[in-house]
Amino acid sequence: MATDTPTPILLQSKSGPDGKLHLVVPVGHADTEFEVELVVRPKPAQGLGWPPGYFDLFGSIDDETFDVPPQPPMPPPVRLE
Repeated sequence: MATDTPTPILLQSKSGPDGKLHLVVPVGHADTEFEVELVVRPKPAQGLGWPPGYFDLFGSIDDETFDVPPQPPMPPPVRLE
């Protein structure tokens, strides 16, 4: 049965040491011509770790008028035996 509605196929793959991504796409139809539309984007990091650019924020306050308010004194250290 032929259809004009594109069927999205979502694949996940990892590039090789040569920096190339090799794909095998199962289409389910032998000897059939297909028009292929491909979007490649890095898989987002999941959960752990710092977001991109996080460490670029350190020291990013460059306003001379910025002042750190006074901090209360630290409590005395606790002796552990």
